[in-house]
Amino acid sequence: MRLRNVKGAREDIQNNAYVIPEEELSTHKGKWSEIFGNTNPIMIEVGMGKGRFITELAQRNPDINYLGIEKFSSVLVRGLEKREQLDPQINNLFYIRMDADTITDIFDKDEISGIYLNFSDPWPKDRHAKRRLTSRQFMAKYDKFLKEDGKIEFKTDNRALFDFSVDETNETAFYITDITYDLHNDEKMNEGNIMTEYEQKFSEKGNPIFKMILARRNKNC
Repeated sequence: MRLRNVKGAREDIQNNAYVIPEEELSTHKGKWSEIFGNTNPIMIEVGMGKGRFITELAQRNPDINYLGIEKFSSVLVRGLEKREQLDPQINNLFYIRMDADTITDIFDKDEISGIYLNFSDPWPKDRHAKRRLTSRQFMAKYDKFLKEDGKIEFKTDNRALFDFSVDETNETAFYITDITYDLHNDEKMNEGNIMTEYEQKFSEKGNPIFKMILARRNKNC
């Protein structure tokens, strides 16, 4: 999908108080709680898109800190527009503009309590499989900074990507605790679900939404 360039997006991001400057990211490794001024759990959304999901999460859960990660300035700026509409007292949501390939450079061991992956780029060509955010390569990255009891939640409408992701878990430090092939008709897993912009678009077309939740594997799994 071709992304429409938003004029001035990069400048808007650089001047926004809710965006952590790229040149400072590595200096916060192991110290992200200082950004929020508390020791509450930190959750990240990798590939946050236009930000509906993480913005709603931050409003619902004031005692949890959130970091939205997005590599495209023209998309991230839409999330910032939503952030600006929130009550100024909401201080549990910040953003990072970066490519997820270098994510282990900015988070330290046991620093993150949960990871959300929503409608990630499917990278359909086989030679690009390692770029998928649910690949064994990326799961190995998450394993380096996700807390022992941390969870990974993944949603998509792409069946091929979902099947790939299910298979990949066998080669990772994580296992599937919950799974559905029709989220919106699964009463248990759909409880409290927040739809992303893509999710609403695809579901309105009649596409089923797939979701799985992963936990770290132990000797019994």
